[in-house]
Amino acid sequence: MRKPVKGALVAAAALAAVAGMTLAPTTATAGTQSASSGLLAGWTASPGGPWTAKATSPKLTDTKTGTKLTCTSSSAAGTLATSSATGAGISSITSVSWSSCSGPLGITFSVTPQGLPWSLNAVSYNSTTGVTTGTLTGVKAHISGAGCTADFQGPTAGSTATLTGSYSNSTNTLTISGGDLRAYNVSGSCLGLLNNNDPAVYNAAYVLSAPQVITSP
Repeated sequence: MRKPVKGALVAAAALAAVAGMTLAPTTATAGTQSASSGLLAGWTASPGGPWTAKATSPKLTDTKTGTKLTCTSSSAAGTLATSSATGAGISSITSVSWSSCSGPLGITFSVTPQGLPWSLNAVSYNSTTGVTTGTLTGVKAHISGAGCTADFQGPTAGSTATLTGSYSNSTNTLTISGGDLRAYNVSGSCLGLLNNNDPAVYNAAYVLSAPQVITSP
């Protein structure tokens, strides 16, 4: 591809942060090249290097209880490699933060990322739509507010989560819309809004502050 490249709780995100250019694997179709299929010789990025991005109204949803935690914004920063043979680790997320996060009953929360840096991995590119898909790996986050705390991690306690999404060249936007986040270490007066082992989804759209150009054969 040769175009400008491109929690709420988490996480995600803590969003998708959340910003880069990666997402969930998809089957290669006409106009799509897949790193895992062996059709993709490599990825390049220009100018590469440091980037920053911001998401408006990122949201974390407990999909078992329906509880939603929404933030006014999330900021992320990282470093983009100028080249990657497979797309794995093409970019890092070295910092991520969330502002003014609240849930039901007016409960306010702070969100703290854990285990940084997280890794952005390019998986496939559709030349017709200019969309890259891939993964954001290594994700963990802690939330705290009004006597209710929880950790959002991967499929088992202590593991890291993998988030999914898509990156559009035409809008310089990384959209995070899935993954395997779960709640652990839920404590305090959470009023049943969050429970241990509840699955969760983080949704955010991170817009890069300056274009990057990613190219794949």
